[in-house]
Amino acid sequence: MYKKYETKFAGRDLSIETGKIAELANGNVIVRYGETVVMVNVTASKEPREGIDFFPLSVDYEEKLYAVGKIPGGFLKREGKPADKAILTSRAIDRPLRPLFPKDFRNDVVVVATVLSVEQDNSPEICAMVGASCALSISDIPFGGPTAAVNVGYIDNEIIVNPTSKQRENSKLTLTVAGTLEKITMIEAGADEIPNELMLEAIKKGHEEIKKICEFIKQIKDEVGKAKFEYTSFATNKEVYNEIEEKFKDRMYKDVQALDKEVRDENISKLTEEINNYYIEKYGEEVALERKRDIADSIHDLEKACVREMILKEHKRPDGRKIDEIRPLSCEVGVLPRVHGSAIFTRGQTQVMSIATLGMISEEQVLDGIDEETSKRYMHHYNFPSYSVGEARPSRGPGRREVGHGALAEKALVPVLPSKEDFPYAIRVVSEILSSNGSTSQASICGSTLALMDAGVPIKKPVAGISTGLVTNKENPEDYIMITDIQGIEDFFGDMDFKVGGTKDGITAIQVDIKNDGLTYEIISEAFERTKKARDYILDEIMLKQLEAPRDDLSKYAPRIITITIKPEKIKDVIGSGGKTINKIIAETGVKIDISEEGQVCIYTENPEEGNRALQMVEDIVREIEIGMIYTAKVVRIAAFGAFVDLGGGKEALLHISKISSKRIEKVEDVLALGDEIQVKVTEIDNQGKVAVSMKDLEVR
Repeated sequence: MYKKYETKFAGRDLSIETGKIAELANGNVIVRYGETVVMVNVTASKEPREGIDFFPLSVDYEEKLYAVGKIPGGFLKREGKPADKAILTSRAIDRPLRPLFPKDFRNDVVVVATVLSVEQDNSPEICAMVGASCALSISDIPFGGPTAAVNVGYIDNEIIVNPTSKQRENSKLTLTVAGTLEKITMIEAGADEIPNELMLEAIKKGHEEIKKICEFIKQIKDEVGKAKFEYTSFATNKEVYNEIEEKFKDRMYKDVQALDKEVRDENISKLTEEINNYYIEKYGEEVALERKRDIADSIHDLEKACVREMILKEHKRPDGRKIDEIRPLSCEVGVLPRVHGSAIFTRGQTQVMSIATLGMISEEQVLDGIDEETSKRYMHHYNFPSYSVGEARPSRGPGRREVGHGALAEKALVPVLPSKEDFPYAIRVVSEILSSNGSTSQASICGSTLALMDAGVPIKKPVAGISTGLVTNKENPEDYIMITDIQGIEDFFGDMDFKVGGTKDGITAIQVDIKNDGLTYEIISEAFERTKKARDYILDEIMLKQLEAPRDDLSKYAPRIITITIKPEKIKDVIGSGGKTINKIIAETGVKIDISEEGQVCIYTENPEEGNRALQMVEDIVREIEIGMIYTAKVVRIAAFGAFVDLGGGKEALLHISKISSKRIEKVEDVLALGDEIQVKVTEIDNQGKVAVSMKDLEVR
């Protein structure tokens, strides 16, 4: 049955409709926020997926270009592979939802959010996050929501929830917060050096609005929600777990404390083999085979229990570090000879090589999506090859994780980049993960800062990144331990990966993943304090000791830029008909040229002499001819009555025979020849723009 519910969301009208379309989906809603419309459909398989040890949740955020009145580009003229922004939104929808499903649930669940209409003031991403929560809540799919999300900005010293398009232009903060009625379930942020206290205040203010929307969704669920279906539980077999715990816990507790990841993995592999052999010897191969999954799940749960108990009760970590201790750090710069900038940053067994490349502004990335943003000048790409974790898998290109980690590092560094006017380059940084054992995205921030500095990019301040983890007592959520600089095993078995990048003066990026039901303000505040302390240490003790400031000069392999600003109406003269004039300059000098709509001309060259020659050619074209000015001119034609000279850029003037010299001249050819360069003075410009010049007026009398 069709129902429509309405409320206010950050001061603007929000409505949610259900029961009208997509009747075969388990749950469906249409969210309208102003003139932004997003449809969300959720479905679940009737049976669990066999042979997996995780919850198979898939989230797709579909950007339809008709939503903003565009026809897709390319040959096919239809939407294809999702843009990075859509992938990042899919991840943002997924993260607050995933922890709220039952831990023993293995049925496939698919969430599809389709953007139907976009009004730029009202975020379709937030509509999709709210819609996904509502569709799951009213469906028969087991789900422990509701959850909701908001955008938060900081404009003119004021925290604004769900800022408009105009407000976002001047915001020092782009924050997405998701939460339940009680806790925060996700944080994603890009910021211009926002202090810890202000960031926490922004999260709290966003949560106030989140609670209202959660109550709104709860009301809808109470009225039209379906009963949740029963499912096959994949909970660990208690009988098998108890037996393995009794026999092998002491051994497991010891084996997970190896300092080296490879040694620890080998320990667990040997222990797993021993446990399987124990079951075969005690119960026979047939019973052991029947209980294969139960045994594997129990070994996993025992390892998890030992790691968590060690951290929570003994304040010990698998590699022997203190709770707030950072792994050994090192870095080096200039590691590759011909690239524009490079660095390697190592933290424990996590190692990243970052490479910076400078290019023309015209090489910035063009974006074809539903946002107002059409291009970006800074591109950060992150690659995670299988060898970084010691696995043998062929590369299949960047996945959602790689896109997400690259975007996080990009957010962290954008606030410290010089403006396009001060540094007219497109900038690309690639982070190659060489070894991975926790927080490679944060190591990418550190390595990329150094690579930019090595390239001579005049960044405003260096940026570092670090993450904290969490282990919580499930019986008492107020009993928890926070750990700094988590490694892989602590991330895998812990409750949180709280990643923060920033300068010594404030936060520039946040990404928070959680596995429990949410974070309190106290935990968030402590995470901010821990990451600030760790960032300062990494900057002062490691990074700035390697490279104190950006290099004074660019790499000799980076293109040099010569800039000149011309009047916009002169752009067509520099380009010429069909690009003839500008292509002639490029062909003669070997430079590359970008011209902005505002009239900034950027000449890129590896040969300063040729760059200056190209600059002179541009200046000649745009030069304003004025009476009384003196120019170097070139003789291009000779007639009986005088010579025609080029004042630069194809601007011709007449040098009458009577103006060549104070002495009598019979023939022009007696004094001038084609190609001669001479000094002339402009004496007249008539109403039709014809110019007359004189050599005689420059004679010394």
